[in-house]
Amino acid sequence: MNSQYQVLLPKWIITVNPSFEVLADYALIIKGSRIHSLLPANELQIHESYPGAKITPLPDHILMPGLINCHTHASMSLFRGLADDLKLMDWLNNHIWPAEQQWVDQQFIDDGAQLSIAEMIRSGTTCMNDMYFFPDQVARTAQRLGMRAVVGLIVLDFPTVWAKNADDYLHKALAVHDEIKEYSLVTSAFAPHAPYTVSDEALVKLSIYSNELDIPVHMHIHETEFEVNEAVKNTGRRPLERLDQLNLVNSNLIAVHMTQLDEFEIERLAETGVHVVHCPESNLKLASGLCPVAQLQSNGINVALGTDSAASNNNLDMLAEMKTAALLAKGVSGDASACNAQQTIQMATINGARALGLGERIGSIEERKQADLIAVDLSHCNTQPVYDPVTQLVYASNSRQVSHVWIEGKCQLRDYQLLNLDTDEIINKAQAWSDKIRNKA
Repeated sequence: MNSQYQVLLPKWIITVNPSFEVLADYALIIKGSRIHSLLPANELQIHESYPGAKITPLPDHILMPGLINCHTHASMSLFRGLADDLKLMDWLNNHIWPAEQQWVDQQFIDDGAQLSIAEMIRSGTTCMNDMYFFPDQVARTAQRLGMRAVVGLIVLDFPTVWAKNADDYLHKALAVHDEIKEYSLVTSAFAPHAPYTVSDEALVKLSIYSNELDIPVHMHIHETEFEVNEAVKNTGRRPLERLDQLNLVNSNLIAVHMTQLDEFEIERLAETGVHVVHCPESNLKLASGLCPVAQLQSNGINVALGTDSAASNNNLDMLAEMKTAALLAKGVSGDASACNAQQTIQMATINGARALGLGERIGSIEERKQADLIAVDLSHCNTQPVYDPVTQLVYASNSRQVSHVWIEGKCQLRDYQLLNLDTDEIINKAQAWSDKIRNKA
């Protein structure tokens, strides 16, 4: 058999290309790791053009770009449910940060990342933008398991299990950036935690490195009203203004949360090409605030979508996040047409790819792009009948309907079964961590 080609035969293809074409009864041909071509299924001469190709019938399915989770703390899945129903700063200061200090090491990172990657692939996510300790280990785990990832080169002022001060973080960040250059599935972004945890001196250095290396800066910004008010009280400036003065407000910036924005700040984001990552379910659960998504979109700002961690969400389900994002935007704006189904799918695919600097490689179904793809089966009761596959995907489907996943052309999920991950072993490790943490062993 010629394994160079795969032929996928879905009912619909949501391309997310520049004209957002939705194709019915088309074939998609994968050659190696890339999308080779699209053509009407009735014009396909499989045996003549693609001898020995693996054929995957998807008779009731949407085929679409893989979902891009633009903000994760993957290994925090091992803290899922540890400290629920708390305000953000109480959650962080009194529960999460102490737990991290006690438990996080390289084995914790590897085991937690495996758990998250299994969950994400199973629910249709093919790329994650991560921010957590030991990014070198996250990179190795993602590459080994076949998951596309952008690993965050974390920067903080205070000591943690990863580094002792800002200079140490930056030194290790550059080392990790160099280490992963040969990885096919992993790239990097600087990941200063937040304006209130990183000094001006460190941010200036980071800005210079970001410009020199042309890699993104991934940061929590304007997450809560408390954060903004404290910044004004302590510095006389809102956090975004301070970052602007430090030359960080530009097209390399991935600003996560952004629930507290005034008109001037929205205009400034539009002027400078900043990318915003909306994390609706985490923001709702922590009562952090509401991102003005419809207003950002109407100003031409690129808005992507993320789940945040499983410790604050409490899942990594991007299909659920899509529906929440669409409904919340309508409720916040008072406009039922806000954040429509097409825009929501773009947020979860091509917008995320652009924010990560990967828009030429992933995020849409176009020839020569990487074959990061998912199939969603609409034959289930909750998605019948189908008048419009685009709206049906956003408002009616769920992650249990993701039947197939390909990353870089390699099938990672087939007929609802993970192919390259041992889920029993992954779950056993997670349960062992839970026993240790619960018993404080």
